[in-house]
Amino acid sequence: MSVTFFDVKTKQNVTVDDGKIKKTKFERKLKSGSVQTRYALKADYQGRKLFKFVSKGDWDGLKVPQE
Repeated sequence: MSVTFFDVKTKQNVTVDDGKIKKTKFERKLKSGSVQTRYALKADYQGRKLFKFVSKGDWDGLKVPQE
């Protein structure tokens, strides 16, 4: 399976294989005291780092290593 990322430098969509993808979470504390979690996929493509934010369901369903 592969995932489509948007390459900002070339302004095109690129497809990256699962072997080059890692999943990660970004957490931050809000003013109200609660914690916001964003789920993302990271990939290296031609020396550039690509990020794609995904839903928790997509993040949980993807079988790639977590960073």
